[in-house]
Parts: sequence; structure tokens; C-alpha cells
Amino acid sequence: MEPSLDMDEALRRALERFADHRQILIALDFDGCVAELVSNAADARPVPENAAAIAALAGLDGVDVAYVSGRSLESLRELAQPPQGALLIGSHGAEKDLGEDAPGLELSTTETMSRGQIISTLEEVAADAPGAWVEHKPAGAALHVRNVEGDELGERVLEHGRAALSLIDGAYLKNGKKVLESVVVLATKGEGITDLRAHTSPDAVLFAGDDVTDEHGFAVLHGEDLGIKVGEGETAAGHRIAEPKDLAGVLHLIAQQRSAARSETRPTS
Repeated sequence: MEPSLDMDEALRRALERFADHRQILIALDFDGCVAELVSNAADARPVPENAAAIAALAGLDGVDVAYVSGRSLESLRELAQPPQGALLIGSHGAEKDLGEDAPGLELSTTETMSRGQIISTLEEVAADAPGAWVEHKPAGAALHVRNVEGDELGERVLEHGRAALSLIDGAYLKNGKKVLESVVVLATKGEGITDLRAHTSPDAVLFAGDDVTDEHGFAVLHGEDLGIKVGEGETAAGHRIAEPKDLAGVLHLIAQQRSAARSETRPTS
């Protein structure tokens, strides 16, 4: 059963124009966009309707589908279950799987030492805050406070983390929704989208995301590109949907529009 296509009329018109391009790239954040935000990051899975829509788009001519996420490539492959041929940008652009034989993320000796300091520092911060936990990543680590009781306490834990990380050379901070990430390789989702654009040469790019780090992705959109913010908060995206389950309607409309256009141009016998 396909989801309802009820949506803002301006977004509908923008999607119809986007879908009419010969070659398009659809780039999607995972957590809070394709998948609902959950207390345990390991439990995240695509909203079923979103997964079905992504699979359908991945099989269409002239469409490239990509995930652009702060997660590691390993985590993306396991939890997002991307369809065959999907392109992957992980670790906020520091990791890439563009369907070619590319080396994995390699850290220098100094970066490896800094990453170890980041992990141990955040583990110490989390140990003093019930509910806080640390996610280890290829280029650093993330301190999660979604399970800390009370927003005020959670923010104090994040502030403690920021102060502690400021003492580590080569530690770059990324703020998100109830999460503080620190990495030793400075990369952004905007750079990831730029790499995807160079790789696929689309006529237009759609990027959907929900978090602060996704703003770097919206910032590199231009021309006929389309940015969609999922949820509340200030954004540079031109359009907005309320929650992850609404993404399915967006993706199905694109698929329907392209299928209809293909039927109109098919020669009759």
C-alpha cells in the first residue's frame, strides 16, 4: 500500500519539476529522516514505507540514490539496508562508498592518538551521567544524551563534553540533536554531496535531512536542486515535512512522476 501523497502544494510542484529532470540524485540522511530517532542507535531501521520507496527509486533509469549520514559506513550498510547500487557517504563525509574500489578511512598516527583521547574523554563524561553513552566511530566518537533524564541535565552533560574536548589537539566538534560528536577528520555532509554530484553528474539534487549537521548539505544546493528539512528548527532548506514517515510520500511522488513521463514518451506500436 502506497502512502498518502497529501502535502504542501508548493512542495508538490517543486517535486514534480525535480522529477522531470533527465538525471537526478536523491541524497538522504538516515537517522531522523529515513528512520525514526530512537533511544538506542543500534535499533534504528528505515520506516518500511521509506525503504520501499527508496528501493523503487533505485531501480529507475536516470535516478541515483544515496545515503549521507554521520554514521559509519559499516553501520549504514547494516542498519539502513541500502538497495543495490545505492551510494553511501558516512562519518559526515569522511567515508565514501561510491561503488568503486576506494581505500577506507586511514588515520595518521597523530589522528589515531587524538581519536583515542576523544573516546576516553567522552567515556569519562558519560560515566558520570546515567543514560549517557558513547558511540565509537571511525574518525572519532559521539556522546548521546537522548536517554538522560531531563533536557536541562542532558545539555549540561553535552557542555561538560565540549569543555573536556577543547583540551584535545585535533578534535573537531559537531553539535546535533541531543548528541555531541568529535572527529579528527574535518568533513561535512556538504562535501559529501559535492562528491556525489561530481560522481553522478545529475541535472538536479534532492537532499533531505533533519539535524544541524544537515545544514551543511542544504548549503551546497543550488539551481534546480531541492532541499527538504524533516521536522522543526531553523533551516536553509526550501521545504519542510513534519516527520520521517512523510518522506515516503515525497519519494513515491517522484517515482510516479518519472513513471508517468516514461509512459508518455514510450512509442506506440
